[in-house]
Amino acid sequence: MTNIINPVVVLGGLGLLFGVLLSIASKVFVVEVDPKVEDVLNALPGANCGACGYPGCAGCAVAIAQGKAPVTACTIGGQKVAENVADIMGVNAAQMDRNVAAVLCQGDCDKAKDKYVYQGLQDCRIQATLAGGQKECSYGCLGCGSCFDVCEFNAIRMINGIAVINKENCTACNKCVEICPKKIIEMVPYDSTAIVKCKSEDPGKLVRGYCSTGCIGCQICVKNCPTEAFSFENNLARINYEKCINCLVCVEKCPTNAIDNSSIVSEEFAREFAS
Repeated sequence: MTNIINPVVVLGGLGLLFGVLLSIASKVFVVEVDPKVEDVLNALPGANCGACGYPGCAGCAVAIAQGKAPVTACTIGGQKVAENVADIMGVNAAQMDRNVAAVLCQGDCDKAKDKYVYQGLQDCRIQATLAGGQKECSYGCLGCGSCFDVCEFNAIRMINGIAVINKENCTACNKCVEICPKKIIEMVPYDSTAIVKCKSEDPGKLVRGYCSTGCIGCQICVKNCPTEAFSFENNLARINYEKCINCLVCVEKCPTNAIDNSSIVSEEFAREFAS
């Protein structure tokens, strides 16, 4: 009987001792948490997307509470979250300029030519390693949907071989931007309606041969823009969104429709995002 009781007593005593030691250690080595950190964290959306540049919402909350990040650091939260965080920090929230992702390519299956038929894994990064991808245009969307796979906010669909973004759902988390091997997804101002949806720096003669909607370098947009918002570099027209007034003269003048009016939603677009 003693052989049973003694081990039980010893184990019980050790358990009690360790419990006391842990209790003392928890008080001696306690780390004080700034109440503002918890308040800010509770005000953030909890998406942990990393778009703010910090490791999740907890990291962002610490940075804001310590004054290392602005109260507008959470890009996906928008103005409302910024205002709530500003109230906690006792400062004014500046008006946020919302950005959204845009795919700078319209070369779908009907408008762009392929140089081979890709039948491998549906990953744009893998396809890009095979002679730059199946499209004759070395700058175009490869259509495997790697951006769609990483989007957590239901903002991307693959329509007729290219990625299309619903800016209403986009939170500017940048995951699609980071994963695209062709670097054709960029952030643009939410309010911008005129977007040059082409990244090809090839001469116009080559562009005409492989894509019916690419920028051919005619510079008609540059010559007709009333605010001089356009520049021309490396055979490609580019918009300065700070100068653009969304007059859409460039959209009307572009002979290949490479400049898109993003305010117009096609039936196919609406149908895809409604499903």
